[in-house]
Amino acid sequence: MLAISLGGIVDHLNLIKLCVGADSVEDLLDWHRAHAHVWAKGTTEHVTRMWPKREAEILSGGSLYWIIKGTVQARQRIVGLAARQGGDGINRCALVLDAEVIRTEHAPRRPFQGWRYLTAEDAPRDLPKGRALDDALPPELAQALAEIGLR
Repeated sequence: MLAISLGGIVDHLNLIKLCVGADSVEDLLDWHRAHAHVWAKGTTEHVTRMWPKREAEILSGGSLYWIIKGTVQARQRIVGLAARQGGDGINRCALVLDAEVIRTEHAPRRPFQGWRYLTAEDAPRDLPKGRALDDALPPELAQALAEIGLR
């Protein structure tokens, strides 16, 4: 999906973030199932402190890529941004995500705080549907393969 800006056609932009507390994609899915009653049907949310300045590019087809145990392993399509106020009175941004978690090729990433922009060109490819449920490689092997470009 593309967005039109004053300068012409703009490709979508993604976000990338650590999936803190998860050891696997299954942990992320379990967390979503446990909290599904809080969100609109077919969505999940991740609340973050900062509102993306490049909102239009993100909402034109971007995804949130999840880093789990040092590698990108999955993504969720971003379907909206919504204001949320925490119990402390601080305004935050809810990344409203499609509930479908799409597994990606593993791509190593160093830890960082918050989220970062991720261009479409730098994003790992989705795994083919038939491979999404393959037994996961041990994290060390998956990371080593990703580092040399074989996974």
